[in-house]
Amino acid sequence: MLGPVTTGRPTTARSHRRPRSRAIRVLLALVAAAAVLGVAVVAVPMLRPAGPRPLFQMPVTCGETWQLSTYPGHDDYDVDFFPTEGETWGRPVLASYAGTVTVAGINGSLGGRNPENPDGPRGRGGGYWVKIDHGGKWETQYLHMLEPPLVTVGQKVAQGDQIGRLGSTGNSGAPHLHYEQRRGWEKVETHFDGTPSGITTDEREQILRRVSNNCPAVP
Repeated sequence: MLGPVTTGRPTTARSHRRPRSRAIRVLLALVAAAAVLGVAVVAVPMLRPAGPRPLFQMPVTCGETWQLSTYPGHDDYDVDFFPTEGETWGRPVLASYAGTVTVAGINGSLGGRNPENPDGPRGRGGGYWVKIDHGGKWETQYLHMLEPPLVTVGQKVAQGDQIGRLGSTGNSGAPHLHYEQRRGWEKVETHFDGTPSGITTDEREQILRRVSNNCPAVP
């Protein structure tokens, strides 16, 4: 009667594959769990109800009258700020409300428009820009600034702090400030000093005038 037959290959080869296969499955499971946890960390807070709307102020100097405008194709709720008098280039851009800077850099590309070359080539996107998180899922955005922002990511700002200077970087045809208020993932109508701006759609051109109440707190 024949005894055990051998092929010349290690008889323990199969037993080595199983632990390795199990280890790979465990590793993949851990990676998947980490990915799910990462998504949850980002998504779950955004699913919570938003907090009360902060008392946003216009992102420009106290007492100044500015033109608030939009035009077809600009996107609903987006507001462009133009001063009604004086030089436009380099005007202070102020935080609408206290918060934490989450973005301070370049959106798209800068282009070549500046006070020395106002008709230079356009860039793409928002140019130099800033985003501020105000808590409760509220956020403001400030685009097309003249030069690198005066704030950095993680910096705490108070209402009225200067965060940059007005310019025409990015996809901009003239010096102005593009401004947005956001609740969670959605843009909403801008409110200033507790009053709706009235700019809710880009279906038609709109031009309004408002006086800024972004004034220093009275001691």
